[in-house]
Amino acid sequence: MYNPFSTKNQPDKTDELLIAASLEGDKSSLEELIQRHESWIYNICVRMVGNTADAADLTQEILIKVVTSLATFQHKSSFRTWLYRIVKNDVINWGKKKARFRVNTFTELAHALDNAQDIEITASDSFAADNDTLINETKFRCMTGMLLCLDKTQRLIFILGELFEVSDTVGSEIMEISKVNFRVLLSRAKEQLYSFMNEKCGLENKNNPCRCARKTKAFIAEGFVDPKKLLFAIGHKLAIEEVVESRQGEMEQLLSEKYQALYQKHPFLSSSGMADFLKEVLSSEQVVKTFNFKSNNN
Repeated sequence: MYNPFSTKNQPDKTDELLIAASLEGDKSSLEELIQRHESWIYNICVRMVGNTADAADLTQEILIKVVTSLATFQHKSSFRTWLYRIVKNDVINWGKKKARFRVNTFTELAHALDNAQDIEITASDSFAADNDTLINETKFRCMTGMLLCLDKTQRLIFILGELFEVSDTVGSEIMEISKVNFRVLLSRAKEQLYSFMNEKCGLENKNNPCRCARKTKAFIAEGFVDPKKLLFAIGHKLAIEEVVESRQGEMEQLLSEKYQALYQKHPFLSSSGMADFLKEVLSSEQVVKTFNFKSNNN
């Protein structure tokens, strides 16, 4: 799995080489460039907007913008920085355009969890997925819901810095802030999120009453978990922890490390459905005209 934020094990063809070939009319190079980044963009979008439908739309918007603007890339920064600044701007502005984008506060989320009935799933319950799968889905969706309680800037910084372990050097370039500010905002996001989990979530603090197994039936009844349309629990080969580089040195505190590990065990989602979209974009009149694809690449 290619990691755009890594400094290790980079492929022979750099982004810059693929860009040069694309602008010379090599369609396969443009396709490779997009495929290299699309899953990472999609995983950021899912955790920023909280659902796959909006995440797919947002990912597609970003990819169209990247493709149609590629000729304007002036190499003043790395392509990675240029690309993820586009991602940053689009995901932060997304809420202004889409009514489905809703952000709860931690207070509202706490109220919702407290008022969700505690009912264990039993053997007599009949759902489209097995009980363990549904409980895992509840866990991942609830933790994603917690992310939505952070403001959009802190949420993106948390996704970059804590989930994908982006360095403060790269993170500050993407967010267009100082390294000190990136670290401060990441620390504040972690403090807010992990303090809430320590007070409410029973995954690490066993003294807390909230348990995924006891909330799953309530989440299903309220439509928060759909047994027929699972987002996180099945069909994913990799976890986030398997595609990021481990940071060197010790974490700031043991509890923070434990909660970080919970998020990094979330599936690294495949951007399914993007293949047809990519084919459509690369065949569009605007893209064909822009890149003047060579005939043997059509």
